[in-house]
Amino acid sequence: MNPSAGPEGGLSTKIHLAVDGRGRPLAFLLIPGQAGDNPHLLPLLDAISVNAPGPGRPRKRPDLLIADKGYAHDSTRRALRRRGLRHAIPERSDQVERRAAKGSAGGRPPAFDREVYKQRNVVERCFNRLKQWRDPATRFAKRASSYRASLVLIAAVIWLR
Repeated sequence: MNPSAGPEGGLSTKIHLAVDGRGRPLAFLLIPGQAGDNPHLLPLLDAISVNAPGPGRPRKRPDLLIADKGYAHDSTRRALRRRGLRHAIPERSDQVERRAAKGSAGGRPPAFDREVYKQRNVVERCFNRLKQWRDPATRFAKRASSYRASLVLIAAVIWLR
């Protein structure tokens, strides 16, 4: 049996992580390592739920989404526009070349703010904090549920610090 063949398990599992502006985990998804990043962005955004102080429903929408080139697809940008989410996602080089090859019919490039994109390192720092713990760094857990449970506990510790 291939250890990476499960729906969320195996040694090549990827973690998709949503964090707040201070680098605290809001939501994460585990996906197989060979799966693409782009299809998992919207389910990750749907998993965000932040309780506001006082009565009322939890907050489900971020103010701003900063993502890397793995999420740079036209369908993703359209879905984010439909949801009314501002985003800073750089364009992939093949998209730039394809638009340039079309000339004036290629359209305008999508809006991209370099200064906002510099804040993406907050996510990388959160991954560093997660990987300081032995379990997520070495991936000893055989089952995805055990791995997810350890990530939830570590995320709680990060929030308590």
